[in-house]
Amino acid sequence: MNIPIGYDRRQMNNFRLILTALLTAALAACVSPPDRPVPQQSRAAPPPVYQNKAPSSPPPAQSTREQPNPALVREIRELWRTFPGKTGIAVKRIDGAWEFGFRPDEYFPQQSVSKLWVAMTMLDKIDQGKASLSDPIRIGKEDLTLFHQPMAVEVERNGAVVKTVYTLLEMALASSDNTANDALLRHAGGPEAVRRFIAKNSLGKIRFGPGERLLQSGIAGMEWKQDLSHRRNFYAARAKIPVEQRRQSLNAYLADPVDGASPLAIAGALDKLARGELLSDNSTKLLQSILKRTRSGPNRLKAGVPAGWEFLHKTGTGQELGAVATGYNDVGIMTAPDGTRYAVVVMLGDTTASIPARMRLMQSVTRAVGRYHPG
Repeated sequence: MNIPIGYDRRQMNNFRLILTALLTAALAACVSPPDRPVPQQSRAAPPPVYQNKAPSSPPPAQSTREQPNPALVREIRELWRTFPGKTGIAVKRIDGAWEFGFRPDEYFPQQSVSKLWVAMTMLDKIDQGKASLSDPIRIGKEDLTLFHQPMAVEVERNGAVVKTVYTLLEMALASSDNTANDALLRHAGGPEAVRRFIAKNSLGKIRFGPGERLLQSGIAGMEWKQDLSHRRNFYAARAKIPVEQRRQSLNAYLADPVDGASPLAIAGALDKLARGELLSDNSTKLLQSILKRTRSGPNRLKAGVPAGWEFLHKTGTGQELGAVATGYNDVGIMTAPDGTRYAVVVMLGDTTASIPARMRLMQSVTRAVGRYHPG
């Protein structure tokens, strides 16, 4: 390297240091910097089973409501554990973030609880402008069903009657009239229309059967004939079926109920109904108002609801064989004075417990929900 003229040794050393620094900087500029580790985002822990994700930064007043009271869960678990037979229970905080249950995802016979889906399908059709509450529906003797059908007396006396959709909704839900329900089912588009409604709204483990006549005759191991709808003809014909044949048919039904639903799915559907996610505002209010007037099962869930609370519900009751009762159900929505709502579902797939014992179980569930309400 040539040193400029006039530089002494000290200046020469300084020159070398400066030149070395410049060369080092130039080389560094030509080399890519080493890869930096990309910080990994931490994954949030999955929500607990049967509990929805809690909203971020909940108001302090609601922080204690983001999960069920452990004492409530323990009490209902003990009720469920000690009750004879196959029992399913689900409780869901509507507008909240928790739910829990016992046998919550198993299929239980719905029986008349399934009238809820018929009514919703009918109201959904009205919301779409394809039907009206004032539509007249003719019901003749050929349309009668079996078991509980108060309308049958009027039909048999007059030969036929004409009822509006609104009247049939009231009769099917508040009075649990099977003939009224089947008439609505036909007007709504039949079983497939109900199944489409359930699927469209992602209601989960809820099945819908073939209608009351085929469902009940199949459970009894019989073939449906229309004369079975007259008076007590069905009971007389069923009594002639060998007990073992009836037992086999009933057991097959209980093992895989064609009208089965899980307690948690029903609680979820009631939650969606209460939130106005299934029907128009008018149809939601109409359906809820009718369910508040339900006359069946006054000593089931309703009898345990605390004074001052509102309650709407739908019952279901299946066939019995010997000491075994099946499909003994009640599902509903409890509303506390402060507006907090709970969906409560109790389903007895089969049990040898007495009717008073079944009622006490259901009352104990709603009574516990009310007692542990934090409001």
